[in-house]
Amino acid sequence: MIKNIVIFASGEGSNTQKIIDYFRSSEKVNISLIVSNKASANVLNRAKNNTIPTLVLDRDLFYKGNTLIEELKSMQTDLIVLAGFLWMIPEQLIKAFPNKIINIHPSLLPKFGGKGMYGTNVHKAVIASNEKESGITIHIVNEQYDEGKIIAQHACSISENETAESLGEKIHKLEYEYFPKAIEFFLSEK
Repeated sequence: MIKNIVIFASGEGSNTQKIIDYFRSSEKVNISLIVSNKASANVLNRAKNNTIPTLVLDRDLFYKGNTLIEELKSMQTDLIVLAGFLWMIPEQLIKAFPNKIINIHPSLLPKFGGKGMYGTNVHKAVIASNEKESGITIHIVNEQYDEGKIIAQHACSISENETAESLGEKIHKLEYEYFPKAIEFFLSEK
């Protein structure tokens, strides 16, 4: 039986592209929709280039209505993947898809998570704290930022002259390699 994935993303969409590429010839996984909260996000161009339908969210509709939930259910969504999606997921969406929303975070949670901790903000905080390693965490989404059950973590070392930019490159490599595999594993367990 084919599993339907919906990806939520806010920006460039490089992780989304890696997921699309990974599952392109899969007979078990279909990326049925890409959702963004920014009409100008490049992830929407990536979706169009791969003939995947898109949806741009309106903030009020996302937080107050049930239209999105109804649409996702009508699409028989098996998993919602957050790939650089910066809005907090509303409680009604989490309840409608319990343990079916996962996120990737650019640190080894529980360290360096929470509101405002994304992208370069995380890398700067990790370096400022003199950490010896950082990495990625793939976790189930709950009502709190970055506090859901951890599915997988992968680490990289931090060199003495590390910058937020160079650490960001290391983190992206981990994301690109492990996020699609974690999605595949998570779906196989369901």
